[in-house]
Amino acid sequence: MLNFETRIGPDFGADAPVYPAAGVPEWYRDAKLGFFVHWGLYSVPAWGTPHDGRGVPTEDAYAHHQYAEWYGNTVRIAGSPTWQRHQDVYGTGTSYEDLADRWDASAFDADAFVGSLVSAGARYVIPTTKHHEGFCLWDTATTGFNAARRGPRRDLIREFHDATRAAGAKFGVYFSGALDWHVSDFPPIESDTDLFRYRRNDERFARYSAAQLEELVERFSPDILWNDIDWPDGGKGRDEFAVAALLERYLERVPSGVVNDRWGVPHHGFLTREYTHVEDIIESPWESTRGLGFSFGYNEAEGPEHSLSGAALVRLLVDVVSKNGNLLINVGPRADGSIPELQAASMSAMGRWLGVNGDAVYGTRPWLRAGDRIGAPVSYTTSGGDVFVHAIDPAAGEIRLPSELAGAGSVTWLGAGDAAVESSSAGASVSIPDALRGEAIAVARVTP
Repeated sequence: MLNFETRIGPDFGADAPVYPAAGVPEWYRDAKLGFFVHWGLYSVPAWGTPHDGRGVPTEDAYAHHQYAEWYGNTVRIAGSPTWQRHQDVYGTGTSYEDLADRWDASAFDADAFVGSLVSAGARYVIPTTKHHEGFCLWDTATTGFNAARRGPRRDLIREFHDATRAAGAKFGVYFSGALDWHVSDFPPIESDTDLFRYRRNDERFARYSAAQLEELVERFSPDILWNDIDWPDGGKGRDEFAVAALLERYLERVPSGVVNDRWGVPHHGFLTREYTHVEDIIESPWESTRGLGFSFGYNEAEGPEHSLSGAALVRLLVDVVSKNGNLLINVGPRADGSIPELQAASMSAMGRWLGVNGDAVYGTRPWLRAGDRIGAPVSYTTSGGDVFVHAIDPAAGEIRLPSELAGAGSVTWLGAGDAAVESSSAGASVSIPDALRGEAIAVARVTP
């Protein structure tokens, strides 16, 4: 997947705008776990070609897009599986935007929905306010193509915001800054190059995007601004509607707010890594994001073989946190607003694990290294002088302590009590209690 922090054109030279001071607040670094919510018109057809990107030729990747939220683009690629299925299901002549009037969100209860995310461990929630399709989920004055006037006929972002604040979690907004197919007239995107070629860069569109983002900031004071796939070049200068001015006003309104790295300008907060395995600690704060399956939007074609189990989700969280990252895991609800059972089961499993082992995740920082593979594999986090040793394979029966911790003052298994350190010529080791050997990860708190 693309990394965005180096996409910072055009070069304005001496006329470059001045950006507000970049920074990532401690609350964000402490939070460790957030939930994306991808919900939109694409949730009506709820379909994409399920795959993990392997085995699909590069030239066919967009025609066989695994992201259901890209349905509005994929359906325009003649001959694609999505193009064929759309005509079979909805009939020839039915446009993607016609689906707006078929969107029934009657099962959506914001308090219950957000409650399930918080129970799963979320410290922040980021719904998609507008994806690349251009359909806005709040009651915007900028376009009638929105959820308050069509389909659900509800201000869904207001409902998400109110429920998230009431649950005590931080609230963020996802916004598609440079891609809006509803107000564009380009061929479908069929390559990564097209991703940046087929987009509007004119001033009129830059003003349109800015007006929408300003509404979101003024109405919801989001703790996180999560922009996607750049910003129109016509809005990157010194103008009052340009990115620098927008971010300046945002941080004046929300001094503890934070932004990501996908603005296409030489300014960012945290780095993003999408469906990417990071090998080691990244010194700058970063965020790993992916869906529970191979798609962000709900894809009814996905089954258990395409999805993270509860144990795999816990291991992903620990791997990311040990490397200085946050995990932004995505839930993709059905069109009616219900969470699919497959996703709910993995979320619940993570919530149960965090209920016992949360001290080893929330508020932690990376240790001297992310982990070791001497004997059974382990990952490390640290907080308050303690080091947490995460046993990735509890069934192995024991872990070896690194030399730096061989003389530890005490070792305690979270959820199982004190542990005895055994010394031998191979080094110090600790047996994993039987009660923890079936867990996704067993965690030992080591106090030097």
